[in-house]
Amino acid sequence: MPATKSPLSDAESIMTAATENPKKATTDLLHTPFMRATLPFINGGLAGMTATTAIQPIDMVKVRLQLAGEGVKTGPKPTPISVVRDIVRSGKAMDLYTGLSAGLLRQAVYTTARIGFFDTFMKSMTASAEAKGNKIGFKERAGAGLAAGGLAAVVGNPADLALIRMQSDGLKPAAARANYTSVVDALARIAKQEGIMRLWAGAYPTVARAMALNFGQLAFFSEAKTRLKGTSLSATQQTLSASAVAGFFASFFSLPFDFVKTRLQKQTRGADGSLPYRGMMDCFKKVAKEEGLLRFYRGFGTYYVRIAPHA
Repeated sequence: MPATKSPLSDAESIMTAATENPKKATTDLLHTPFMRATLPFINGGLAGMTATTAIQPIDMVKVRLQLAGEGVKTGPKPTPISVVRDIVRSGKAMDLYTGLSAGLLRQAVYTTARIGFFDTFMKSMTASAEAKGNKIGFKERAGAGLAAGGLAAVVGNPADLALIRMQSDGLKPAAARANYTSVVDALARIAKQEGIMRLWAGAYPTVARAMALNFGQLAFFSEAKTRLKGTSLSATQQTLSASAVAGFFASFFSLPFDFVKTRLQKQTRGADGSLPYRGMMDCFKKVAKEEGLLRFYRGFGTYYVRIAPHA
Protein backbone atom coordinates (compact mmCIF):
# COMPACT_ATOMS: atom_id res chain seq x y z
CA MET A 1 0.00 0.00 0.00
CA PRO A 2 1.60 3.30 -1.07
CA ALA A 3 2.47 5.75 1.69
CA THR A 4 0.34 8.88 1.83
CA LYS A 5 1.93 12.29 2.20
CA SER A 6 1.02 14.23 5.31
CA PRO A 7 -0.22 17.86 5.13
CA LEU A 8 2.98 18.85 6.97
CA SER A 9 5.22 17.35 4.29
CA ASP A 10 3.09 19.02 1.59
CA ALA A 11 3.49 22.38 3.30
CA GLU A 12 7.23 21.83 3.62
CA SER A 13 7.57 20.99 -0.08
CA ILE A 14 5.53 24.06 -1.04
CA MET A 15 7.69 26.31 1.16
CA THR A 16 10.86 24.76 -0.28
CA ALA A 17 9.66 25.35 -3.83
CA ALA A 18 8.73 28.94 -2.98
CA THR A 19 12.15 29.56 -1.44
CA GLU A 20 13.99 28.11 -4.43
CA ASN A 21 11.93 29.96 -7.04
CA PRO A 22 9.86 32.77 -5.44
CA LYS A 23 8.95 34.33 -8.81
CA LYS A 24 7.44 31.08 -10.10
CA ALA A 25 5.62 30.55 -6.79
CA THR A 26 4.11 34.04 -6.99
CA THR A 27 3.08 33.52 -10.61
CA ASP A 28 1.47 30.17 -9.76
CA LEU A 29 -0.46 31.77 -6.88
CA LEU A 30 -1.71 34.65 -9.01
CA HIS A 31 -2.96 32.24 -11.66
CA THR A 32 -5.06 30.10 -9.35
CA PRO A 33 -8.81 30.32 -10.07
CA PHE A 34 -9.45 31.99 -6.71
CA MET A 35 -6.85 34.74 -7.21
CA ARG A 36 -7.88 35.32 -10.83
CA ALA A 37 -11.42 35.97 -9.60
CA THR A 38 -10.29 38.05 -6.61
CA LEU A 39 -7.60 40.26 -8.17
CA PRO A 40 -10.01 42.62 -10.03
CA PHE A 41 -11.66 43.45 -6.69
CA ILE A 42 -8.33 43.91 -4.89
CA ASN A 43 -6.81 46.01 -7.67
CA GLY A 44 -9.96 48.12 -7.93
CA GLY A 45 -10.04 48.83 -4.21
CA LEU A 46 -6.34 49.71 -3.98
CA ALA A 47 -6.56 51.94 -7.05
CA GLY A 48 -9.60 53.76 -5.63
CA MET A 49 -8.01 54.25 -2.21
CA THR A 50 -4.80 55.59 -3.75
CA ALA A 51 -6.76 58.05 -5.89
CA THR A 52 -8.84 59.14 -2.88
CA THR A 53 -5.74 59.94 -0.85
CA ALA A 54 -4.54 62.17 -3.68
CA ILE A 55 -7.81 63.99 -4.39
CA GLN A 56 -9.42 64.22 -0.92
CA PRO A 57 -8.86 68.01 -0.71
CA ILE A 58 -10.53 68.41 -4.10
CA ASP A 59 -13.50 66.36 -2.90
CA MET A 60 -13.75 68.57 0.19
CA VAL A 61 -13.86 71.69 -2.00
CA LYS A 62 -16.48 70.08 -4.25
CA VAL A 63 -18.80 69.37 -1.31
CA ARG A 64 -18.42 72.90 0.10
CA LEU A 65 -19.26 74.36 -3.34
CA GLN A 66 -22.41 72.23 -3.60
CA LEU A 67 -23.66 73.29 -0.17
CA ALA A 68 -22.98 77.03 -0.55
CA GLY A 69 -26.03 79.26 -0.98
CA GLU A 70 -28.50 76.47 -0.30
CA GLY A 71 -32.06 77.57 -1.01
CA VAL A 72 -31.07 80.98 -2.40
CA LYS A 73 -30.85 81.68 -6.14
CA THR A 74 -28.75 84.81 -5.69
CA GLY A 75 -26.69 83.46 -2.79
CA PRO A 76 -22.90 83.39 -2.48
CA LYS A 77 -20.90 82.30 -5.49
CA PRO A 78 -17.76 80.72 -4.09
CA THR A 79 -14.93 79.46 -6.25
CA PRO A 80 -12.55 76.58 -5.53
CA ILE A 81 -9.84 79.11 -4.68
CA SER A 82 -12.06 81.03 -2.26
CA VAL A 83 -13.11 77.80 -0.51
CA VAL A 84 -9.51 76.70 -0.04
CA ARG A 85 -8.54 80.20 1.11
CA ASP A 86 -11.29 80.27 3.74
CA ILE A 87 -10.27 76.87 5.11
CA VAL A 88 -6.57 77.79 5.24
CA ARG A 89 -7.33 81.20 6.79
CA SER A 90 -9.12 79.48 9.65
CA GLY A 91 -5.75 78.03 10.57
CA LYS A 92 -6.82 74.47 9.85
CA ALA A 93 -5.26 73.54 6.53
CA MET A 94 -5.57 69.84 7.41
CA ASP A 95 -9.35 70.29 7.36
CA LEU A 96 -8.97 69.79 3.62
CA TYR A 97 -8.46 66.13 4.53
CA THR A 98 -11.54 65.96 6.76
CA GLY A 99 -13.35 62.69 6.17
CA LEU A 100 -10.34 60.89 4.71
CA SER A 101 -11.08 57.78 6.79
CA ALA A 102 -14.63 57.73 5.39
CA GLY A 103 -13.31 58.32 1.88
CA LEU A 104 -10.91 55.40 2.18
CA LEU A 105 -13.62 53.12 3.56
CA ARG A 106 -15.94 54.17 0.76
CA GLN A 107 -13.33 53.30 -1.84
CA ALA A 108 -12.44 50.04 -0.11
CA VAL A 109 -16.10 49.04 -0.33
CA TYR A 110 -17.51 50.87 -3.34
CA THR A 111 -14.64 50.90 -5.82
CA THR A 112 -13.60 47.36 -4.94
CA ALA A 113 -17.10 46.15 -5.76
CA ARG A 114 -17.63 48.48 -8.73
CA ILE A 115 -14.49 47.64 -10.68
CA GLY A 116 -14.63 44.03 -9.59
CA PHE A 117 -18.21 43.64 -10.81
CA PHE A 118 -17.41 45.48 -14.06
CA ASP A 119 -14.39 43.27 -14.77
CA THR A 120 -16.38 40.13 -13.96
CA PHE A 121 -19.30 41.18 -16.20
CA MET A 122 -16.92 42.12 -19.04
CA LYS A 123 -15.06 38.79 -18.89
CA SER A 124 -18.33 36.88 -18.89
CA MET A 125 -19.74 38.83 -21.86
CA THR A 126 -16.46 38.64 -23.76
CA ALA A 127 -16.29 34.86 -23.36
CA SER A 128 -19.91 34.51 -24.43
CA ALA A 129 -19.42 36.75 -27.47
CA GLU A 130 -16.22 35.02 -28.56
CA ALA A 131 -17.92 31.63 -28.31
CA LYS A 132 -20.38 32.93 -30.91
CA GLY A 133 -17.66 34.48 -33.04
CA ASN A 134 -18.64 38.02 -32.09
CA LYS A 135 -17.07 40.93 -30.22
CA ILE A 136 -18.59 43.02 -27.46
CA GLY A 137 -19.33 46.65 -28.29
CA PHE A 138 -20.16 49.93 -26.61
CA LYS A 139 -23.66 48.75 -25.65
CA GLU A 140 -22.30 45.82 -23.66
CA ARG A 141 -19.62 47.98 -21.98
CA ALA A 142 -22.23 50.54 -21.01
CA GLY A 143 -24.54 47.88 -19.61
CA ALA A 144 -21.75 46.37 -17.53
CA GLY A 145 -20.81 49.81 -16.21
CA LEU A 146 -24.38 50.67 -15.22
CA ALA A 147 -24.97 47.37 -13.45
CA ALA A 148 -21.62 47.43 -11.63
CA GLY A 149 -22.10 51.01 -10.46
CA GLY A 150 -25.63 50.49 -9.19
CA LEU A 151 -24.81 47.36 -7.21
CA ALA A 152 -21.68 48.83 -5.64
CA ALA A 153 -23.41 52.10 -4.69
CA VAL A 154 -25.93 50.33 -2.47
CA VAL A 155 -23.12 48.62 -0.56
CA GLY A 156 -21.05 51.79 -0.21
CA ASN A 157 -23.81 54.25 0.74
CA PRO A 158 -23.17 54.27 4.54
CA ALA A 159 -19.53 55.23 4.05
CA ASP A 160 -20.57 57.82 1.47
CA LEU A 161 -23.05 59.38 3.91
CA ALA A 162 -20.42 59.46 6.68
CA LEU A 163 -18.03 61.23 4.30
CA ILE A 164 -20.57 63.98 3.49
CA ARG A 165 -21.48 64.45 7.16
CA MET A 166 -17.82 64.81 8.16
CA GLN A 167 -17.03 67.24 5.32
CA SER A 168 -20.10 69.44 5.90
CA ASP A 169 -19.78 69.53 9.70
CA GLY A 170 -17.45 72.53 9.56
CA LEU A 171 -20.17 74.65 7.91
CA LYS A 172 -22.35 74.48 11.03
CA PRO A 173 -22.09 76.84 14.03
CA ALA A 174 -19.49 75.56 16.50
CA ALA A 175 -22.15 74.59 19.06
CA ALA A 176 -24.09 72.53 16.51
CA ARG A 177 -21.16 70.53 15.13
CA ALA A 178 -20.98 66.78 15.64
CA ASN A 179 -17.14 66.79 15.58
CA TYR A 180 -16.86 63.22 14.36
CA THR A 181 -13.46 61.74 15.17
CA SER A 182 -13.47 59.02 12.48
CA VAL A 183 -15.70 57.18 10.04
CA VAL A 184 -16.43 54.54 12.71
CA ASP A 185 -17.51 57.26 15.14
CA ALA A 186 -19.70 58.89 12.47
CA LEU A 187 -21.39 55.63 11.45
CA ALA A 188 -22.01 54.58 15.06
CA ARG A 189 -23.47 57.93 16.13
CA ILE A 190 -25.66 58.36 13.05
CA ALA A 191 -27.05 54.83 13.48
CA LYS A 192 -27.68 55.39 17.20
CA GLN A 193 -29.19 58.86 16.97
CA GLU A 194 -31.08 58.61 13.66
CA GLY A 195 -31.57 54.90 13.10
CA ILE A 196 -29.78 52.27 11.06
CA MET A 197 -31.76 53.00 7.90
CA ARG A 198 -30.56 56.60 7.96
CA LEU A 199 -27.20 55.25 6.79
CA TRP A 200 -28.87 54.67 3.44
CA ALA A 201 -30.19 58.23 3.15
CA GLY A 202 -29.71 59.49 -0.39
CA ALA A 203 -29.38 55.95 -1.72
CA TYR A 204 -31.50 56.64 -4.83
CA PRO A 205 -29.36 59.53 -6.15
CA THR A 206 -26.24 57.65 -5.02
CA VAL A 207 -27.23 54.69 -7.20
CA ALA A 208 -28.27 57.00 -10.07
CA ARG A 209 -24.97 58.89 -9.73
CA ALA A 210 -22.97 55.67 -9.68
CA MET A 211 -24.74 54.34 -12.76
CA ALA A 212 -24.31 57.62 -14.63
CA LEU A 213 -20.67 57.90 -13.52
CA ASN A 214 -19.91 54.34 -14.54
CA PHE A 215 -21.67 54.78 -17.85
CA GLY A 216 -19.42 57.74 -18.57
CA GLN A 217 -16.26 56.51 -16.86
CA LEU A 218 -15.91 52.81 -17.54
CA ALA A 219 -17.74 52.61 -20.86
CA PHE A 220 -16.10 55.68 -22.42
CA PHE A 221 -12.69 54.76 -20.98
CA SER A 222 -12.90 51.31 -22.51
CA GLU A 223 -14.25 52.72 -25.78
CA ALA A 224 -11.59 55.46 -25.95
CA LYS A 225 -8.77 52.97 -25.31
CA THR A 226 -10.11 50.74 -28.08
CA ARG A 227 -10.18 53.63 -30.55
CA LEU A 228 -6.72 54.89 -29.53
CA LYS A 229 -5.00 51.52 -30.00
CA GLY A 230 -4.20 52.17 -33.66
CA THR A 231 -2.71 55.62 -33.03
CA SER A 232 0.93 56.66 -32.58
CA LEU A 233 0.37 57.38 -28.87
CA SER A 234 2.29 55.29 -26.34
CA ALA A 235 0.45 52.97 -23.96
CA THR A 236 0.74 55.53 -21.14
CA GLN A 237 -0.47 58.37 -23.36
CA GLN A 238 -3.39 56.25 -24.51
CA THR A 239 -4.38 55.54 -20.90
CA LEU A 240 -4.13 59.20 -19.87
CA SER A 241 -6.07 60.37 -22.93
CA ALA A 242 -8.78 57.78 -22.37
CA SER A 243 -8.98 58.86 -18.72
CA ALA A 244 -9.44 62.49 -19.73
CA VAL A 245 -12.25 61.58 -22.13
CA ALA A 246 -13.92 59.24 -19.62
CA GLY A 247 -13.60 61.82 -16.83
CA PHE A 248 -15.42 64.47 -18.86
CA PHE A 249 -18.38 62.27 -19.76
CA ALA A 250 -18.54 60.79 -16.26
CA SER A 251 -18.66 64.31 -14.79
CA PHE A 252 -21.29 65.52 -17.24
CA PHE A 253 -23.67 62.62 -16.68
CA SER A 254 -23.25 62.21 -12.92
CA LEU A 255 -22.77 65.69 -11.41
CA PRO A 256 -26.50 66.56 -11.03
CA PHE A 257 -27.06 63.31 -9.13
CA ASP A 258 -23.93 63.89 -7.06
CA PHE A 259 -25.24 67.36 -6.18
CA VAL A 260 -28.59 65.99 -4.99
CA LYS A 261 -26.86 63.15 -3.12
CA THR A 262 -24.74 65.66 -1.20
CA ARG A 263 -27.76 67.75 -0.25
CA LEU A 264 -29.78 64.72 0.93
CA GLN A 265 -26.96 63.12 2.89
CA LYS A 266 -26.01 66.37 4.60
CA GLN A 267 -29.51 67.21 5.87
CA THR A 268 -30.59 66.48 9.44
CA ARG A 269 -34.00 66.93 11.06
CA GLY A 270 -34.89 70.34 12.41
CA ALA A 271 -36.49 71.16 15.76
CA ASP A 272 -39.92 70.28 14.33
CA GLY A 273 -38.65 66.92 13.09
CA SER A 274 -38.88 67.80 9.40
CA LEU A 275 -36.20 67.55 6.71
CA PRO A 276 -35.45 70.22 4.07
CA TYR A 277 -35.98 67.68 1.27
CA ARG A 278 -38.39 64.74 1.21
CA GLY A 279 -36.40 62.79 -1.34
CA MET A 280 -34.51 62.87 -4.63
CA MET A 281 -37.27 64.32 -6.82
CA ASP A 282 -38.25 66.89 -4.18
CA CYS A 283 -34.62 68.03 -4.00
CA PHE A 284 -34.40 68.31 -7.79
CA LYS A 285 -37.59 70.40 -7.88
CA LYS A 286 -36.65 72.73 -5.02
CA VAL A 287 -33.12 73.39 -6.24
CA ALA A 288 -34.32 74.01 -9.82
CA LYS A 289 -36.99 76.42 -8.58
CA GLU A 290 -35.09 78.22 -5.81
CA GLU A 291 -31.52 78.14 -7.13
CA GLY A 292 -31.77 77.58 -10.89
CA LEU A 293 -30.91 74.65 -13.15
CA LEU A 294 -27.27 75.66 -13.54
CA ARG A 295 -26.76 75.16 -9.80
CA PHE A 296 -26.65 71.41 -10.45
CA TYR A 297 -23.41 71.95 -12.41
CA ARG A 298 -21.73 74.27 -9.91
CA GLY A 299 -18.13 73.18 -9.45
CA PHE A 300 -18.00 71.18 -12.69
CA GLY A 301 -14.28 71.89 -13.12
CA THR A 302 -13.51 70.77 -9.56
CA TYR A 303 -15.64 67.67 -10.01
CA TYR A 304 -13.87 66.83 -13.27
CA VAL A 305 -10.44 67.14 -11.64
CA ARG A 306 -11.73 64.86 -8.88
CA ILE A 307 -13.10 62.23 -11.27
CA ALA A 308 -10.22 62.04 -13.79
CA PRO A 309 -7.64 60.46 -11.38
CA HIS A 310 -10.16 57.73 -10.52
CA ALA A 311 -10.64 56.99 -14.22
